Amino acid sequence: MPARKREYDEDDVRVRPGRSSRPRTRTRPRHDDAVDALVITVDRGRYGCVREDAPPDSPVITAMRARELGRKSVVVGDRVALVGDVTGAPGALARIVRIGERTSVLRRTADDDDTTPEGRLERVVVANADQLVIVSALADPPPRTGFIDRCLVAAYDADIEPLLCLTKADLAGPEAVLDYYAELDLPYVLVRPDSDLGDLRKRLAGNISVLVGHSGVGKSTLVNRLVPDALRAVGAVSAIGKGRHTSTSAVALRLPPVGRSRKDPGWIIDTPGIRSFGLAHVSAESLLHGFPDLVEGTLEDQPNCGHTVNDVECRLDAWVAGGKADPRRLESYRRLLASRAGETDSREAPPDDELPGPATV
Repeated sequence: MPARKREYDEDDVRVRPGRSSRPRTRTRPRHDDAVDALVITVDRGRYGCVREDAPPDSPVITAMRARELGRKSVVVGDRVALVGDVTGAPGALARIVRIGERTSVLRRTADDDDTTPEGRLERVVVANADQLVIVSALADPPPRTGFIDRCLVAAYDADIEPLLCLTKADLAGPEAVLDYYAELDLPYVLVRPDSDLGDLRKRLAGNISVLVGHSGVGKSTLVNRLVPDALRAVGAVSAIGKGRHTSTSAVALRLPPVGRSRKDPGWIIDTPGIRSFGLAHVSAESLLHGFPDLVEGTLEDQPNCGHTVNDVECRLDAWVAGGKADPRRLESYRRLLASRAGETDSREAPPDDELPGPATV
């Protein structure tokens, strides 16, 4: 008897899934064993990190950014999670797998003109800073209030406390500068070549502080006095990228303990490459926060008042004329407004104002 021909139906058809239909998982490793660390230097894709709870003489951990972080930037001051070889041994390499939420971000733009690509280029200077220490000499060179005003705006915009550090107090008194900022109740310290820096150390203790200042104001000398082995420390952290510490890089240095105190002495971040702050990233409204002595004078203004020299009904003029604010402060504020709007040419104006005398930005 001939064999019966088999009949097939759809249950007999085997469908091989295409490449696009293969199930994929978004599960990522939890990295529960990751080590928490602080980024203290960045050099061409290599990050120098230290464990904040480690002894001061602990080696720097060299790390690279994990691919799963995508384009997230890592800057000095970031708190990160590391996996891999975290011994800090020569040739060892760890991976940054997480970046902690930032409590503050200090930014600057290359220029004040937001109509150009360079002026719109925003840079994160440091993360998680608690304090911006503005280092200014009282003489040789004279104090430059235009630079200080810009730093104050940047600090208030980043929600960082400012501290004015006046160096070379043996050459001149601080009265002119303190009078200029009298309405701000701005905290300050005076530094002389023979001073013990006790007041400054108290204000730095327990904080991450960013130091900024013009060339010649004594900032490098101050850093070396605060951290006696700063040059050796900078050399150690700069070696991670086989480069050197240049004028455009930032580096975090752990402050040495004071006496037998167990209190955290804090960190300082030296930013030798920062000479000024472009403020194109700061809104005109936020710019006023850098001039709290002028805020009350704007309360009676019309909502659309720009507070510029072209706003003839601006109440700030009457506020200053009544002796409630220093006229130079209003001049500085309006110059920053004009500079931010691209209405001034920085090549034609001096970079900063000096005391005494008329101010320029």
